[in-house]
Amino acid sequence: MEICYLIAFPDEEHKIAPVKESIKGLKDAPYFQPVDIDLVSLGDETILIEGHAVSVVRHQYDEYVQMIEARFTLKDLFDPSMLQERKKIENALQSKYIPEKFRQSELFEEYTVLLVDEIKQSPDKWIDKNALDISRFIRSQRDTFDKNEIAEILGSRTRYSDAELTLVDWEGAVIIAPNGDYRSDIVLLKIGNYQLLRYRMLDDSIETLLDKINESFFENKRRVRATRGLMRQIAEHKLELMLDFERTEQNLLLIGDWYTAKLYEAIQSELYLKDWKESVRTKLDNLENIVQTIKDNLSVSWENLMDRVQLALWMLMLLGYLYLYFLDAGWIVVTQR
Repeated sequence: MEICYLIAFPDEEHKIAPVKESIKGLKDAPYFQPVDIDLVSLGDETILIEGHAVSVVRHQYDEYVQMIEARFTLKDLFDPSMLQERKKIENALQSKYIPEKFRQSELFEEYTVLLVDEIKQSPDKWIDKNALDISRFIRSQRDTFDKNEIAEILGSRTRYSDAELTLVDWEGAVIIAPNGDYRSDIVLLKIGNYQLLRYRMLDDSIETLLDKINESFFENKRRVRATRGLMRQIAEHKLELMLDFERTEQNLLLIGDWYTAKLYEAIQSELYLKDWKESVRTKLDNLENIVQTIKDNLSVSWENLMDRVQLALWMLMLLGYLYLYFLDAGWIVVTQR
């Protein structure tokens, strides 16, 4: 057994691939490939952590997210004492690759996958036999789970054949595949975590924009000044968010053959991707309504200002007319030297 530890975090160093890479390794050559995700290879290396050799492969997804795939092995993986050893390695990987500000804000995703290639019984029987140990591994806890919790953790299973099974939970997964044929499933788990992080990044950007609107239009008493430039910035930012959302949403539709579609549906469900999508969509709609309300209020304020200016001009014209009238009537004497 081997551990595959995935980390996804925002990547601020945008790199454009000289040749566009595509997602590879999906089973059965699906007729819809997720080609809309632009990949840039950032290299691979083997590092030593806590006396363990860790193989690391790095990619950038769509110029926004860096994805780390780290693999390592531990003896007696289900031994509770190994949990602390595993957490040390994972924490060291986070410290090495994730920028400090994203670690502080927790704007990153981590996901642990157990890779199993040799078992002496059917995958379902092996999972049921080791149910408690697998549950502890996935949830990274030493606690004893009750039957309902174990059933929930181990419930989402997708089978490619009698000898191959992938179990997906929102914190981790187990892939059972003879001859170590894990690549297709890991690719899909990476895409799922990438999608989840993109939705979280969009949600964070919307919250930041709402805070800016609140500060500019509701907390700042002198907000009427320089509103045109601010509204232009808000409109541009809102458009970027909407385009990012549409791109992220469309990527969910690109998984095609029967197995990858079925497995990715399980990944979407366990990572609550559809719930995140609806939450972000609702916030974008609310943002649209707030911006439109501000525009309407500014328009009314501008119209009121124009009405006042127009009234003042009419008053000046009236005074000028009265002055000329009285002057013509001889009521006003103009003295000349």
